[in-house]
Amino acid sequence: MKRTYSEKKISRELIERLKNEPKRFILFLMNQSDKTIIYVLEKLGGLKNGFNKEPLLMLLSHTNENVRMLAIKNLAKLEDINLLPTFYEFAISDDSSIVRREAVSAIGRFRNEKMIPFLVNLLKDRDPKVVLQAIRGLLVFSYKLDVKNELIKLLNHPNELIQEIINKELIGEKQKSKIQQQVEAPDFLKNIVVYGDVQEVLRYVPNESVHLTFTSPPYYNARDYSIYQSYDEYLEFLESVFKEVHRVTKEGRFFVLNTSPIIIPRLSRQHSSKRYPIPYDIHPFLIKMGWEFIDDIVWVKPEASVKNRNAGFYQHRKPLAYKPNAVTEMLMVYRKKTDKLIDWNIKQYSWEIVKKSRVLGDYETTNVWYIEPTFDKVHTAVFPLELCNRVIKFYSFVGDLVFDPFAGSGTLGRAAINLERHFFLVEKEEKFIDRIREELGKVSRLFDQDEPTRFLEINEFIKLSQGEI
Repeated sequence: MKRTYSEKKISRELIERLKNEPKRFILFLMNQSDKTIIYVLEKLGGLKNGFNKEPLLMLLSHTNENVRMLAIKNLAKLEDINLLPTFYEFAISDDSSIVRREAVSAIGRFRNEKMIPFLVNLLKDRDPKVVLQAIRGLLVFSYKLDVKNELIKLLNHPNELIQEIINKELIGEKQKSKIQQQVEAPDFLKNIVVYGDVQEVLRYVPNESVHLTFTSPPYYNARDYSIYQSYDEYLEFLESVFKEVHRVTKEGRFFVLNTSPIIIPRLSRQHSSKRYPIPYDIHPFLIKMGWEFIDDIVWVKPEASVKNRNAGFYQHRKPLAYKPNAVTEMLMVYRKKTDKLIDWNIKQYSWEIVKKSRVLGDYETTNVWYIEPTFDKVHTAVFPLELCNRVIKFYSFVGDLVFDPFAGSGTLGRAAINLERHFFLVEKEEKFIDRIREELGKVSRLFDQDEPTRFLEINEFIKLSQGEI
């Protein structure tokens, strides 16, 4: 008669007895449910060199992938090089990805040169997670030229995580000759508004100068100040600007992009309108140039504040003609790609600054932000102050430099003053420069701004960047 156990009835003493009595252990395993076997394997603990492998080897033919995986994991504790062919066989032929990955990990634990050819062969596996485990095992021997050469080949691997790890472990770290200053920004960029083309302005901004960029680019042919010959030309323009934004952003810091699909009205009733998915078309460019996607935040406006698109459908209710009112915009949050964690960036600051920058009180816990839009007499697409306040508080510290390459009416600058940050704004439309001057003048007087805002034309900015003024 089979005697089965629930996990509650399996004591540490029973497990220790089973470990020392292989025949009893085999009989025990043959009579238990998968759940109980998994529990025992997870609680097996350390295994001595004299441990009999037969019970675990028997489980390698078990139908449950978790049982096979845990059997391999426990066998690996024995560090028996004679198990290398067994592990390799499972690494290349098991039907389960988790079993194969555990088998590769078991090979790596040997730290024995005999395992090198096995792991090199596994670098060609189609499962990126298997390859990553093989890399982990081979990095121990990266001092050997033949191993290093095999690993460097993976710089051309299609998987981005594999490329990133190889670059970090074998290439990137050796290219860094000094620690970059993460807290300070160039003084000449602080609290300035530049009147000029952002592409020209950015040429004179030093590498890694900016802590945070928050912007909303001009919408494709939706305003009289943003006319492009084609949608491709528009995307190419944004790509060129955001490449430069990437260059001037400090390592591991953030870029928040506010966009939304745009509708170009139809010419007549005989033509249809055209809708362009701007945020989704820009995203691939940003990833390719070295931004890491972090979050998407949906900005929701009151329905009464947006153009009514479904009046016709409301009347006739005919399928295919449904057009919802567009009450959302997207805030796409990116971080300049780095192998360092967020904590590394935070630790660059003194405890006083971190404490002063903490986000206090209530805050939005979801990625859906309900914020009223702002309407301006001069600019038709204005950032709400609350939107800028949130982005600045969540993604920068007191004293940081925040940048808007398409400044519009300068709301980011107003928010920066309120929150004790420095700002750097660029705008090419003269009428908006006048509006920024008016708005920042009010805020500066209200908050008694220590450093007065400087308004520069492009030629003056170039001279300032070169230390001539």
